[in-house]
Amino acid sequence: MVDNKISIELMSKSQNEGFARVAVAAFISQLDPTVEELTDVKTAVSEAVTNSIIHGYENKKEGIIKIEASITGNEITISIEDSGKGIKDVEQAMEPLYTSKPELERSGMGFTVMETFMDSLEVKSEDGKGTKVVMKKKFNTVS
Repeated sequence: MVDNKISIELMSKSQNEGFARVAVAAFISQLDPTVEELTDVKTAVSEAVTNSIIHGYENKKEGIIKIEASITGNEITISIEDSGKGIKDVEQAMEPLYTSKPELERSGMGFTVMETFMDSLEVKSEDGKGTKVVMKKKFNTVS
């Protein structure tokens, strides 16, 4: 059973990436995370939101990014979803150093960063319809 949850919708503008990070960090503060845990989650959220802006909406088309976070016990589940162009090959996109935008000097490490900092990462995408990233992380303490 979910103990608490939030839902946020924001425009796919790079200026909103920082807000997304801080909003999710403020929400998980009730779990009394360590600074390292907080930084890990903020970084993963930042990567997912940035992917939606740069790849999903290609930095042009204004769209909506939906963020949902829920706490169950000492675990947070974070979902970040866009209705952008989607990913043709999710498996390839998740390979370290793969980038569909080399001209933008992207590192191709977004999904790798998310996987590293979170306990689990699931990516669902449909070409032409958008992408949903679901990340989970357990914390050592419960308030």
